[in-house]
Amino acid sequence: MKVLLTGGSGFIATHCLEALLKHGHDVVATVRSPAKGQALVDIFKGQNVSYTIVKDIAEPHAFDEAVKSDPPFDAVVHTASPFHYEVKDNKKDMLDPAISGTTGILESIHKSAKTVKRVVITSSFAAISNPSSPPKVYDETIWNQMTMDEALTTKDPQAAYRASKTFAEQAAWDFVKRESPNFALTVLNPPMVYGPVRHAVSSLEDLNTSSKRILNIILGRPRGTVGSPIHVDVRDLAEAHVLAITVPEAAGQRFFMTAGFATEGAMGDIIRERFPDYAKNLDPGLSYAVPPYGIDNKKSIRLLRLKYRPVEDTIIDTVKSLQALGA
Repeated sequence: MKVLLTGGSGFIATHCLEALLKHGHDVVATVRSPAKGQALVDIFKGQNVSYTIVKDIAEPHAFDEAVKSDPPFDAVVHTASPFHYEVKDNKKDMLDPAISGTTGILESIHKSAKTVKRVVITSSFAAISNPSSPPKVYDETIWNQMTMDEALTTKDPQAAYRASKTFAEQAAWDFVKRESPNFALTVLNPPMVYGPVRHAVSSLEDLNTSSKRILNIILGRPRGTVGSPIHVDVRDLAEAHVLAITVPEAAGQRFFMTAGFATEGAMGDIIRERFPDYAKNLDPGLSYAVPPYGIDNKKSIRLLRLKYRPVEDTIIDTVKSLQALGA
């Protein structure tokens, strides 16, 4: 297949690119600048990778030209969306890029890429999570219950992020219901995503949010706002993106993508045992607290036939990659 991959230089997207190539697909990645595109080409030198520039995914018609190709695209993997907690304006920094970027690319595909039959969107556990009133068990049927008014006015950057993913995903499902496009939609909802750093980073300070969480643990830094104690390995998530555009049963489905719980205490134990040089840095107060809810990932295992890696492999490989970057 020929696949358009958005946000191609990101942490998750670079692993998706690698997985797509391993399965024999040709990939065109959208990036924000020629430098980011060239970095991708250099990482995957000699393979079927090219790039196209989309400077701002929130701009109207941002993807109109990117979805056009000769030969035409068969599938689109849409990973581009902001994931950070440095929010000054909820609407401008979080909500608009997520919602407009998602609806914008679907509109562009519907209008100018009629050959596309499968689209997969990277959503998030954030679109499922209800911190104030969690269910007994989280699965794909659960939605975050924040209102738009709450999203616009909250001072909690995590809440703003959850809202952005929720409204973006809802907008995608509404689009498909309203427009009945030629393509089938699949949405993946991962929690914290850990694993080896594959994308180009200029320094440890430029790491993606989830990788920086592990870095802060091994260096004994204050962790500030921390994420969910639920995790998935980025390589398993990347494989799921490929399966989502190829497995017939995945069409029209939403998947809660998680391998299970990964508390900071448990991750610290793995680091202490396998990387004793970091033991002295580890905060003795790392939490082992498991939240008062269960998780159900059976749908992803059943329909995608995915086998999740154990958390030990994920953390060990993450720390090794951080060491290679100078940690």
